[in-house]
Amino acid sequence: MTIHTDQLLIVDGFNLLSRGYFATSYGKEPEQLTKNEQGQYINGVRVFFQKLCQLTRENPYSHLIIAWDVKREDSIRRQYAPDYKGTRGELPEPLIEQYQTCCQLLEDIGIQQLTIPPYEADDIIGAITKKWNAEKASLSAIYSNDRDLLQLISETTTQIIAMKGKDTAIQLIDFQNQYGITPTQWIDVKALLGDKSDNIPGCAGVGEKSALPLIQQYGTVEVLYEKLANQEIDLSFKRYLKKLEAGYESVLLSKKLATIICEIEEINTYLLDEAKLPNDKEKIEDIFHTHGLKIQYNPRVYVAN
Repeated sequence: MTIHTDQLLIVDGFNLLSRGYFATSYGKEPEQLTKNEQGQYINGVRVFFQKLCQLTRENPYSHLIIAWDVKREDSIRRQYAPDYKGTRGELPEPLIEQYQTCCQLLEDIGIQQLTIPPYEADDIIGAITKKWNAEKASLSAIYSNDRDLLQLISETTTQIIAMKGKDTAIQLIDFQNQYGITPTQWIDVKALLGDKSDNIPGCAGVGEKSALPLIQQYGTVEVLYEKLANQEIDLSFKRYLKKLEAGYESVLLSKKLATIICEIEEINTYLLDEAKLPNDKEKIEDIFHTHGLKIQYNPRVYVAN
């Protein structure tokens, strides 16, 4: 099949793997989880590769990259926020083992995967989609349920989120119609809201009912605080004035934490065509079967060698 336009799929690796793991391990003890003949846990691994194969079968992607996180204690954000993601518990050992299995399988198959300390997967995704748009000027899709990534949506970049049992592609027009702001302004909404799961503080007392309307009206938190200093805030937000004043430093830190880093030196020299989809169907399916995975590999677009 001839490819007329390259298309990139970039996957938030741990987001997909962990969702697959917890969906298939709920209420089970480790010894009840599916293993292959080698004794490796594969309940999350199976979901991971089934989804990859489904996405490439149903969409004409020519390139595929899996972005992985660094350990939370190694994140660049810990340099200015020592408590960042500090409230998260330890990962289950079977999940950690399956992360290692996934990495090895991806390497054996020939699918590109990127881990770039001290950056997180979100940063890698941001830097790659920016580079893709600049060099390829064609479509890209982000696969992740992490809504922080909504800030990366553009005319050429969509985010695919699993909702109510099916994948939903959120395009720029969809985002604008739903939220009434630009994707970049999503960072400012997050700066006010914070994120308990990541230990991003936000502004105490400012919740979902107020954060979005404030950014819809004032555009950014910087403009919001400028208007606040000049006593030019709309009276409909009067009840939040003292809360906003008290949360100033917290909001600025939260915006820094919520902003995806799209400039990574290692990405500047990365060759995007290294991420072309592998096309040896028989070899890939043999690798799957060897690991106890009965998965068919049949991407919609085959990339010529």
